[in-house]
Amino acid sequence: MAHTDGTVSITVNGEHKRVSAGLTLAALATELGLAVDKVAVERNLEVVPRSTLGDVCVEDGDDLEIVHFVGGGDHAVAVDTDSWTVAGRTFRSRLIVGTGKYKDFAQNAAAVEASGAEIVTVAVRRVNVSDRNAPMLTDFIDPKRITYLPNTAGCFEAESAIRTLRLAREAGGWDLVKLEVLGEAKTLYPDMVETLRATEVLAKEGFLPMVYCVDDPIAAKRLEDVGAVAIMPLGAPIGSGLGIQNRVTIRLIVEGAGVPVLVDAGVGSASDAAVAMELGCDGVLMNTAIAEAKDPIMMAAAMKAAVEAGRLSYRAGRMGMRRYADPSSPLAGLI
Repeated sequence: MAHTDGTVSITVNGEHKRVSAGLTLAALATELGLAVDKVAVERNLEVVPRSTLGDVCVEDGDDLEIVHFVGGGDHAVAVDTDSWTVAGRTFRSRLIVGTGKYKDFAQNAAAVEASGAEIVTVAVRRVNVSDRNAPMLTDFIDPKRITYLPNTAGCFEAESAIRTLRLAREAGGWDLVKLEVLGEAKTLYPDMVETLRATEVLAKEGFLPMVYCVDDPIAAKRLEDVGAVAIMPLGAPIGSGLGIQNRVTIRLIVEGAGVPVLVDAGVGSASDAAVAMELGCDGVLMNTAIAEAKDPIMMAAAMKAAVEAGRLSYRAGRMGMRRYADPSSPLAGLI
């Protein structure tokens, strides 16, 4: 029976916990920072089939054992195995970087290496037929080692975005893509009517669209409903470096989403990236913040550290806020 505050008491791996009544085993695993597809759960001495973890709810008094495979003698802390999954593909780095605005491809490649990113966004542009010896991004960033995420940067209507991604799939076989359909050139804000239309078409054609959108929880849910595999709300206008302007709506998007949420656009400093992660986002995408830094390689390393620190902070759970001071040292026995 649930307590009056709507929680139930359970035991997880020998530790007593109180969790929300009605919480599924899959949701519990996620709250614990675990990948549901990599654990086994025993409930009251009976193994729960993994396929039903999203259906079975915890009950008051449950005794749970959650296990996974580890290498013999490996005592690494949990953060070393922390990962995120989009459309069935799992990554350890939660930082995605762009490939524009760098001095050259060599600097871009060095920044990617320093960032630890496993995904880079790439624009789809016409081949330079007048100079067949011109350097190409693939000569510097190996698409067999780093996942390319073709995007529709510069598209202002659904049709051009869809056409661009069809070409991208034909060129490289990519189905995991980043969709952005802009409303106008001054703000580069997304046109959500065109974005929703493009998302629905692409999903029906077998694409897996990660979608740039406004920081609106209602719009985000609609995108998910029509087939977006990740929601990418802006923190601030593209390339502005203003940081996350509305933490409330980003948090609401995270709370309501059933797919990964990544802040896309507006990050300017490492603290901005940490804030995004502390809000519970699965990752952060950035380009200008690194490419236009005075030292892009150093900034890439700073962003890597910030994303990791923000994620650790979120998983650790911050202290509660108080209206007044609360001394760290006990006052009893004061001289």
